[in-house]
Amino acid sequence: MKIHYECIACAVNQAQKIVEMSTPDLKKRREAMIFFARRIGKFFDESSVPATDGGRLFLELYRFLGDDDPFRDYKRRSTELAAKVAADIGEVGDFGRALKLAIAGNVIDFAVGYDPEKIEEDILRMAEEELYVDESDVLFEELRRAKSLLYLVDNCGEIYFDKLLLGLIRKLFPGLNIYVAAKEGPIINDATVEDLREAGFEELAHVVSTGSRLPGAPMEYASKEFKEIFRKADVIIAKGQANFETLSDLKDSRIFFLLKAKCRPISRELNVPQGSLVCIRGA
Repeated sequence: MKIHYECIACAVNQAQKIVEMSTPDLKKRREAMIFFARRIGKFFDESSVPATDGGRLFLELYRFLGDDDPFRDYKRRSTELAAKVAADIGEVGDFGRALKLAIAGNVIDFAVGYDPEKIEEDILRMAEEELYVDESDVLFEELRRAKSLLYLVDNCGEIYFDKLLLGLIRKLFPGLNIYVAAKEGPIINDATVEDLREAGFEELAHVVSTGSRLPGAPMEYASKEFKEIFRKADVIIAKGQANFETLSDLKDSRIFFLLKAKCRPISRELNVPQGSLVCIRGA
């Protein structure tokens, strides 16, 4: 997905939040935002993928601020709350419900100013909603035929609802070789490989890194190992907007995007109302 006009303002808004979370010093905040403003034109043009080039720019801002993980407290709280809600839900036996819970988990997103204190209320409510685009039956059939699955996670907290879905997939398809991939290091509130291990994903799958810290799975920055796993996977489940932004242009029929269309550019690309929950095939 190429950049839309709203993506610039979104990047600036996220930069302001990063700066405010990193330092209380007003002079440092002003310097950081001026630095960010000067760098925008170096990163964004008509061919930019917002998740990729925005992520590269955020990492520069991290370095300027001297803070390698400004979102640590937000991620910790999201993780605590989501883990509790997922534990209360327990094992899920229905594929459709497990899928909806995983998609509903995509609401946990600092980029849109989400308050993690609302996790329980929002997850349970959205799990009862109908998907606006629902190709879950197709996904189920593809999983039934597949030998390998690559599952790309998105945000911290959200991964506990991914784990419910993966646990059911492991039970339904015991012969399936499952890989679950996260970021190499912290970026915004995205889940890292370390987060997956702490959440116990190694009990269900091979935990791997995309090879970069950038949001989504931009192949030009991925490791050789990840590219090989991606190439060989029979089915790929890609969670969240950043994975859609970085992979949708591949038009790859192996990919199923599971997400909530939280912003106008994503809803425009998918041709769905903003706020819709979708399970949609990549091609």
